[in-house]
Amino acid sequence: MQRRTREAAVSRSISIADIARAANVSHSTVSRALRDSPLISAEVRARVQQIASEMGYVPNAIAQSLKERRTNTIGLVVTTIADPFYADVTKGVEETARPAGLSVFLSATYGDPMQELAAIETFRRRQVDGIIVISSRIEAHHRERLRRTRLPIVVVNSQASTGGHALTSVLIDDYAGAHLAMRHLLTIGHRRIAYIGVSNRPFSNERRHAAYIDALRAAGITPDPALTVVAQADPGPEADDVPLGAAALTRLLPLRPTAVFCYNDMLAIGALQSARAHGLSVPKHLSLVGFDDIATAQYVEPPLTTVAQPRLELGRRAMQMLHRLLAGQPVTSAVLKPDLTLRASTGPPDRNQ
Repeated sequence: MQRRTREAAVSRSISIADIARAANVSHSTVSRALRDSPLISAEVRARVQQIASEMGYVPNAIAQSLKERRTNTIGLVVTTIADPFYADVTKGVEETARPAGLSVFLSATYGDPMQELAAIETFRRRQVDGIIVISSRIEAHHRERLRRTRLPIVVVNSQASTGGHALTSVLIDDYAGAHLAMRHLLTIGHRRIAYIGVSNRPFSNERRHAAYIDALRAAGITPDPALTVVAQADPGPEADDVPLGAAALTRLLPLRPTAVFCYNDMLAIGALQSARAHGLSVPKHLSLVGFDDIATAQYVEPPLTTVAQPRLELGRRAMQMLHRLLAGQPVTSAVLKPDLTLRASTGPPDRNQ
């Protein structure tokens, strides 16, 4: 009889009532057994759990979430899935969320602040427990609205003009990273150094460009505004930075820089393509430095010297901070330090130029 009950149940969703009938125990006993409650004996717990497993019982996540007031889900908002930088940060988030029993839902906004707000609102309606936003473009006047939702939100590397400090955030030290790049170029002898930035990430671009200017002045070099090109980028995926970098270097070449510090690796890869198209050898005729240290940076020819962001750590730290917020624990925003990865795209200036 018990076997027939189990066989009949496989054609539909298995409930606690089905398990109770098969085990000849009460509903409450099944519930306690499935929660490993010490209120019932180990023998009964093991028998009920075995029967539940044989019947293919799957807990009702919706019912559990209503009872616990948690869905065990996290919303992750990214600018794009095309840029390897975001993939690595996302991996860090998931590596930390998974052991905590949290599932991650992903939404890409392509650099549009309105889409970012819409994605956050959608996640809120779906009752996620918290949200992580990578490279947020949301400005201060919208952030107050976000705080009123009372939903825990952590921002990674905010790109709004006000930075990430209005919300709980984990940021890379853009200024320190750019200073590392400039110090390297100046140390190996470069004096005519150009900067290629991008317009649609104002906060970090401003910090990196400020470090570029300060490093030149500290070395006794008067910055030449003509050697700075900030590419005017429409909202969109950062993978589009490659052609922007190529176009920017083409503009700079008549000014004869010996080195170029680029806002990120994608711009630097575009500059590398442009240099090759113009018959220039890197680093013999032109040194290039990027920022981010995405995986592609080590595979281009020549491999790219770049400022390495701790991408996985950014994701892990953001998830750890969100987990603490969910637990009602105090959280302090963090700023992480980058490192410089030296490869073959930089060398002393060519004295014959």
